[in-house]
Amino acid sequence: MPPNHWLCLHSSGQNENDVAVPTLLDNRGLAYGDGFFTTMAVIDGLILWLDYHHQRLMSHADALQLALDSDSLLTTLQIHAQQLQQGMLKLIVTRAKQDIRGYGYTPSMSGSACEIWLTSSAMTVATTKQLHLADGRSIPVQPTSAAICLSSQIACLPPSLAGLKSLNRLDTVLASAELQGIKAEPLASGIVTSLSEGLLRDMSGQWVEGTMSNVFYQLADVPSPLGASELPVVKPKNLFDDTKNHADYLTNGQWYTPSMAQSGVAGVMRQVIIDALSTSEYPVKIRSLKDEDLPKVTRLFFCNALRGVMPMSNLTLLSGEIVNF
Repeated sequence: MPPNHWLCLHSSGQNENDVAVPTLLDNRGLAYGDGFFTTMAVIDGLILWLDYHHQRLMSHADALQLALDSDSLLTTLQIHAQQLQQGMLKLIVTRAKQDIRGYGYTPSMSGSACEIWLTSSAMTVATTKQLHLADGRSIPVQPTSAAICLSSQIACLPPSLAGLKSLNRLDTVLASAELQGIKAEPLASGIVTSLSEGLLRDMSGQWVEGTMSNVFYQLADVPSPLGASELPVVKPKNLFDDTKNHADYLTNGQWYTPSMAQSGVAGVMRQVIIDALSTSEYPVKIRSLKDEDLPKVTRLFFCNALRGVMPMSNLTLLSGEIVNF
Protein backbone atom coordinates (compact mmCIF):
# COMPACT_ATOMS: atom_id res chain seq x y z
CA MET A 1 0.00 0.00 0.00
CA PRO A 2 1.50 3.39 -0.99
CA PRO A 3 2.05 5.64 2.08
CA ASN A 4 -0.69 8.19 2.79
CA HIS A 5 -3.07 6.64 0.22
CA TRP A 6 -6.51 5.36 1.17
CA LEU A 7 -7.53 1.82 0.29
CA CYS A 8 -11.09 0.56 0.26
CA LEU A 9 -10.89 -2.84 1.98
CA HIS A 10 -14.60 -3.48 1.71
CA SER A 11 -17.58 -1.81 0.03
CA SER A 12 -20.98 -3.32 -0.71
CA GLY A 13 -21.15 -1.43 -4.00
CA GLN A 14 -17.67 -2.16 -5.42
CA ASN A 15 -15.34 -5.04 -6.08
CA GLU A 16 -13.31 -5.91 -3.02
CA ASN A 17 -9.68 -5.29 -3.82
CA ASP A 18 -6.85 -3.32 -2.29
CA VAL A 19 -6.77 -0.59 -4.91
CA ALA A 20 -6.61 3.12 -4.13
CA VAL A 21 -10.04 4.64 -4.78
CA PRO A 22 -11.32 8.21 -4.37
CA THR A 23 -13.54 9.16 -1.47
CA LEU A 24 -17.12 9.16 -2.75
CA LEU A 25 -19.14 12.31 -2.10
CA ASP A 26 -22.18 10.28 -1.06
CA ASN A 27 -20.20 8.38 1.57
CA ARG A 28 -22.16 8.60 4.83
CA GLY A 29 -19.01 9.19 6.84
CA LEU A 30 -18.39 12.35 4.86
CA ALA A 31 -22.05 13.40 4.75
CA TYR A 32 -23.13 12.62 8.32
CA GLY A 33 -20.13 11.39 10.29
CA ASP A 34 -21.89 8.01 10.26
CA GLY A 35 -19.03 5.79 11.34
CA PHE A 36 -15.95 5.50 13.54
CA PHE A 37 -12.17 5.30 13.28
CA THR A 38 -9.16 3.97 15.12
CA THR A 39 -5.44 4.65 14.80
CA MET A 40 -2.94 1.88 15.48
CA ALA A 41 0.77 2.10 16.18
CA VAL A 42 2.95 -0.44 14.37
CA ILE A 43 6.41 -1.46 15.62
CA ASP A 44 8.47 -4.23 14.02
CA GLY A 45 5.49 -5.23 11.89
CA LEU A 46 3.19 -5.72 14.87
CA ILE A 47 0.12 -3.68 15.89
CA LEU A 48 0.48 -2.49 19.47
CA TRP A 49 -2.43 -3.31 21.77
CA LEU A 50 -4.11 -5.36 19.06
CA ASP A 51 -6.53 -6.98 21.50
CA TYR A 52 -7.76 -3.54 22.62
CA HIS A 53 -8.22 -2.34 19.05
CA HIS A 54 -10.15 -5.54 18.35
CA GLN A 55 -12.39 -4.77 21.31
CA ARG A 56 -12.97 -1.26 19.93
CA LEU A 57 -13.93 -2.64 16.50
CA MET A 58 -16.52 -4.95 18.06
CA SER A 59 -17.96 -2.46 20.57
CA HIS A 60 -18.20 0.42 18.07
CA ALA A 61 -19.75 -1.74 15.36
CA ASP A 62 -22.33 -2.93 17.88
CA ALA A 63 -23.06 0.59 19.14
CA LEU A 64 -23.55 1.98 15.62
CA GLN A 65 -25.35 -1.15 14.34
CA LEU A 66 -22.77 -1.94 11.67
CA ALA A 67 -22.22 -5.44 10.29
CA LEU A 68 -18.45 -5.81 10.68
CA ASP A 69 -16.44 -9.03 10.49
CA SER A 70 -13.83 -7.91 13.01
CA ASP A 71 -11.87 -11.19 13.00
CA SER A 72 -11.37 -11.13 9.24
CA LEU A 73 -10.54 -7.43 9.34
CA LEU A 74 -7.92 -8.01 12.02
CA THR A 75 -6.17 -10.55 9.80
CA THR A 76 -6.04 -7.99 6.97
CA LEU A 77 -4.70 -5.30 9.31
CA GLN A 78 -1.92 -7.59 10.49
CA ILE A 79 -0.83 -8.18 6.88
CA HIS A 80 -0.62 -4.43 6.27
CA ALA A 81 1.26 -3.97 9.56
CA GLN A 82 3.88 -6.50 8.45
CA GLN A 83 4.32 -4.58 5.20
CA LEU A 84 4.57 -1.24 7.00
CA GLN A 85 6.93 -2.46 9.75
CA GLN A 86 7.08 0.92 11.53
CA GLY A 87 4.43 3.63 11.63
CA MET A 88 0.69 4.12 11.89
CA LEU A 89 -2.39 2.45 10.44
CA LYS A 90 -5.62 4.44 10.41
CA LEU A 91 -8.90 2.64 9.85
CA ILE A 92 -12.24 4.30 9.06
CA VAL A 93 -15.50 2.35 9.06
CA THR A 94 -18.63 4.02 7.63
CA ARG A 95 -22.17 2.88 6.94
CA ALA A 96 -22.72 1.97 3.29
CA LYS A 97 -24.87 4.16 1.03
CA GLN A 98 -28.59 3.80 1.76
CA ASP A 99 -31.54 3.54 -0.62
CA ILE A 100 -33.62 5.93 1.45
CA ARG A 101 -33.00 9.68 1.47
CA GLY A 102 -31.71 11.66 4.44
CA TYR A 103 -30.07 10.60 7.65
CA GLY A 104 -31.93 7.37 8.25
CA TYR A 105 -31.04 3.81 7.38
CA THR A 106 -33.10 0.68 6.96
CA PRO A 107 -33.31 -1.84 9.83
CA SER A 108 -31.96 -4.62 7.61
CA MET A 109 -28.73 -6.18 6.40
CA SER A 110 -28.32 -3.41 3.84
CA GLY A 111 -28.82 -0.82 6.57
CA SER A 112 -25.98 -2.36 8.60
CA ALA A 113 -23.61 -2.83 5.64
CA CYS A 114 -20.39 -0.85 5.94
CA GLU A 115 -17.42 0.44 3.98
CA ILE A 116 -13.91 0.04 5.38
CA TRP A 117 -11.05 2.38 4.53
CA LEU A 118 -7.39 2.07 5.49
CA THR A 119 -4.31 4.25 5.20
CA SER A 120 -0.75 3.93 6.49
CA SER A 121 1.95 6.41 7.43
CA ALA A 122 5.60 5.69 8.07
CA MET A 123 6.61 7.34 11.33
CA THR A 124 8.63 6.75 14.47
CA VAL A 125 6.38 5.40 17.20
CA ALA A 126 8.69 4.13 19.93
CA THR A 127 10.87 6.25 22.19
CA THR A 128 14.00 5.35 24.12
CA LYS A 129 11.94 5.18 27.30
CA GLN A 130 9.39 2.54 28.22
CA LEU A 131 7.12 1.95 31.21
CA HIS A 132 6.96 -1.76 31.93
CA LEU A 133 3.63 -3.26 32.96
CA ALA A 134 3.02 -6.28 35.19
CA ASP A 135 2.00 -8.43 32.20
CA GLY A 136 5.38 -7.91 30.53
CA ARG A 137 4.23 -5.37 27.94
CA SER A 138 5.65 -1.86 27.74
CA ILE A 139 4.22 1.60 27.08
CA PRO A 140 6.31 4.17 25.17
CA VAL A 141 7.02 7.36 27.15
CA GLN A 142 7.49 10.72 25.47
CA PRO A 143 9.78 13.49 26.77
CA THR A 144 8.27 15.68 29.49
CA SER A 145 6.41 18.69 28.11
CA ALA A 146 3.82 21.29 29.13
CA ALA A 147 0.04 21.62 28.80
CA ILE A 148 -2.47 24.46 28.79
CA CYS A 149 -6.18 24.73 29.57
CA LEU A 150 -8.11 25.66 26.44
CA SER A 151 -11.25 27.79 26.24
CA SER A 152 -12.75 25.48 23.59
CA GLN A 153 -15.31 22.98 24.84
CA ILE A 154 -16.39 19.58 23.61
CA ALA A 155 -19.95 18.33 23.30
CA CYS A 156 -21.89 16.35 25.89
CA LEU A 157 -23.36 13.28 24.18
CA PRO A 158 -26.16 10.77 24.79
CA PRO A 159 -25.07 7.53 26.51
CA SER A 160 -25.22 5.60 23.24
CA LEU A 161 -22.48 7.81 21.73
CA ALA A 162 -20.40 8.96 24.72
CA GLY A 163 -16.90 7.51 24.68
CA LEU A 164 -17.02 6.41 21.03
CA LYS A 165 -14.28 7.41 18.60
CA SER A 166 -16.88 8.47 16.07
CA LEU A 167 -16.31 10.59 12.96
CA ASN A 168 -18.08 13.56 14.58
CA ARG A 169 -15.01 15.50 15.70
CA LEU A 170 -15.68 19.15 14.85
CA ASP A 171 -15.40 20.27 18.48
CA THR A 172 -11.96 18.66 18.71
CA VAL A 173 -10.95 20.19 15.37
CA LEU A 174 -11.66 23.69 16.71
CA ALA A 175 -9.93 22.93 20.00
CA SER A 176 -6.82 21.67 18.20
CA ALA A 177 -6.82 24.84 16.10
CA GLU A 178 -6.90 26.90 19.31
CA LEU A 179 -3.89 24.99 20.65
CA GLN A 180 -1.94 25.46 17.41
CA GLY A 181 -2.78 29.17 17.49
CA ILE A 182 -1.39 29.51 21.01
CA LYS A 183 1.81 27.71 20.05
CA ALA A 184 2.22 30.02 17.06
CA GLU A 185 1.90 33.27 19.07
CA PRO A 186 5.36 34.89 19.39
CA LEU A 187 4.40 36.74 22.59
CA ALA A 188 3.47 33.47 24.26
CA SER A 189 6.83 31.84 23.61
CA GLY A 190 7.67 32.00 27.28
CA ILE A 191 5.00 29.42 28.15
CA VAL A 192 4.85 27.35 25.01
CA THR A 193 8.46 26.38 24.37
CA SER A 194 7.57 22.83 25.34
CA LEU A 195 3.78 23.04 24.96
CA SER A 196 2.40 19.81 23.50
CA GLU A 197 -1.21 19.36 24.60
CA GLY A 198 -4.32 21.23 25.65
CA LEU A 199 -6.80 20.24 28.36
CA LEU A 200 -10.46 20.41 27.33
CA ARG A 201 -13.76 20.91 29.19
CA ASP A 202 -17.09 19.60 28.06
CA MET A 203 -20.22 21.74 28.00
CA SER A 204 -20.96 20.91 31.64
CA GLY A 205 -17.68 22.57 32.67
CA GLN A 206 -15.78 19.43 33.67
CA TRP A 207 -12.24 18.88 32.35
CA VAL A 208 -12.34 15.66 30.34
CA GLU A 209 -9.41 15.02 27.99
CA GLY A 210 -6.75 16.46 25.69
CA THR A 211 -7.11 17.43 22.04
CA MET A 212 -5.66 14.06 20.99
CA SER A 213 -5.46 12.07 24.19
CA ASN A 214 -6.93 11.03 27.52
CA VAL A 215 -5.70 12.50 30.80
CA PHE A 216 -4.67 11.01 34.16
CA TYR A 217 -3.84 13.04 37.25
CA GLN A 218 -2.93 12.88 40.94
CA LEU A 219 -4.05 15.26 43.68
CA ALA A 220 -2.36 16.65 46.77
CA ASP A 221 -3.89 15.24 49.93
CA VAL A 222 -4.41 18.40 51.99
CA PRO A 223 -6.80 17.87 54.92
CA SER A 224 -8.58 21.07 55.93
CA PRO A 225 -8.94 21.59 59.71
CA LEU A 226 -12.36 22.66 60.88
CA GLY A 227 -12.71 26.41 60.51
CA ALA A 228 -9.78 26.85 58.14
CA SER A 229 -10.84 28.69 54.99
CA GLU A 230 -7.74 28.66 52.80
CA LEU A 231 -4.56 26.65 53.28
CA PRO A 232 -1.53 26.59 51.01
CA VAL A 233 -1.35 23.51 48.83
CA VAL A 234 1.94 21.71 49.43
CA LYS A 235 3.05 19.84 46.32
CA PRO A 236 5.53 16.96 46.52
CA LYS A 237 8.53 17.12 44.21
CA ASN A 238 7.63 14.28 41.90
CA LEU A 239 8.34 15.68 38.43
CA PHE A 240 8.96 12.93 35.90
CA ASP A 241 12.72 13.07 35.30
CA ASP A 242 13.61 12.18 31.70
CA THR A 243 17.11 11.15 32.77
CA LYS A 244 15.86 8.35 35.03
CA ASN A 245 13.97 5.13 34.49
CA HIS A 246 10.74 5.64 36.44
CA ALA A 247 9.61 2.04 36.57
CA ASP A 248 7.14 2.95 39.36
CA TYR A 249 5.70 6.06 37.69
CA LEU A 250 2.27 4.45 37.17
CA THR A 251 2.19 2.53 40.44
CA ASN A 252 3.38 5.23 42.84
CA GLY A 253 0.31 7.00 44.25
CA GLN A 254 -3.34 7.27 43.33
CA TRP A 255 -4.18 8.11 39.71
CA TYR A 256 -7.55 9.47 38.60
CA THR A 257 -9.06 9.82 35.15
CA PRO A 258 -12.30 11.57 34.14
CA SER A 259 -15.41 9.62 33.21
CA MET A 260 -16.31 9.16 29.55
CA ALA A 261 -20.01 8.70 30.40
CA GLN A 262 -21.14 11.98 28.84
CA SER A 263 -18.26 13.25 26.69
CA GLY A 264 -14.82 12.45 25.38
CA VAL A 265 -13.29 9.37 23.75
CA ALA A 266 -12.56 6.24 25.77
CA GLY A 267 -9.10 5.69 24.30
CA VAL A 268 -7.23 2.42 23.88
CA MET A 269 -4.25 3.52 26.00
CA ARG A 270 -6.59 4.82 28.70
CA GLN A 271 -8.10 1.34 29.01
CA VAL A 272 -4.68 -0.33 28.90
CA ILE A 273 -3.57 1.72 31.90
CA ILE A 274 -6.82 1.19 33.81
CA ASP A 275 -6.54 -2.58 33.29
CA ALA A 276 -2.81 -2.65 34.11
CA LEU A 277 -3.38 -0.96 37.48
CA SER A 278 -6.60 -2.80 38.35
CA THR A 279 -4.77 -5.31 40.58
CA SER A 280 -2.16 -2.88 41.94
CA GLU A 281 -2.14 -1.15 45.32
CA TYR A 282 -3.74 1.90 43.70
CA PRO A 283 -6.29 0.99 41.00
CA VAL A 284 -7.27 3.94 38.82
CA LYS A 285 -10.33 5.82 40.11
CA ILE A 286 -12.85 7.42 37.76
CA ARG A 287 -13.27 10.95 39.06
CA SER A 288 -14.44 14.28 37.65
CA LEU A 289 -11.79 16.96 37.20
CA LYS A 290 -13.15 20.39 38.09
CA ASP A 291 -11.79 23.94 38.16
CA GLU A 292 -11.13 23.83 41.88
CA ASP A 293 -9.05 20.65 41.48
CA LEU A 294 -6.52 22.09 39.03
CA PRO A 295 -4.35 24.00 41.56
CA LYS A 296 -4.14 20.79 43.63
CA VAL A 297 -2.88 18.56 40.82
CA THR A 298 0.57 17.12 41.65
CA ARG A 299 1.08 14.87 38.64
CA LEU A 300 -0.52 14.81 35.21
CA PHE A 301 -0.01 12.91 31.99
CA PHE A 302 -1.83 12.50 28.71
CA CYS A 303 -1.86 9.26 26.74
CA ASN A 304 -2.90 7.73 23.44
CA ALA A 305 -2.22 4.57 21.47
CA LEU A 306 0.37 6.20 19.20
CA ARG A 307 2.48 8.17 21.67
CA GLY A 308 1.96 6.15 24.81
CA VAL A 309 2.38 8.20 28.01
CA MET A 310 3.08 11.94 27.73
CA PRO A 311 4.12 13.28 31.19
CA MET A 312 3.60 16.99 31.86
CA SER A 313 5.82 19.35 33.85
CA ASN A 314 3.19 22.07 34.26
CA LEU A 315 -0.31 23.19 33.32
CA THR A 316 -1.25 26.77 32.42
CA LEU A 317 -4.76 27.58 33.70
CA LEU A 318 -7.28 29.82 31.97
CA SER A 319 -6.34 32.56 34.44
CA GLY A 320 -2.73 32.43 33.26
CA GLU A 321 -1.55 30.85 36.52
CA ILE A 322 0.94 28.02 35.99
CA VAL A 323 0.64 24.88 38.13
CA ASN A 324 3.99 23.09 38.30
CA PHE A 325 4.22 19.37 38.97
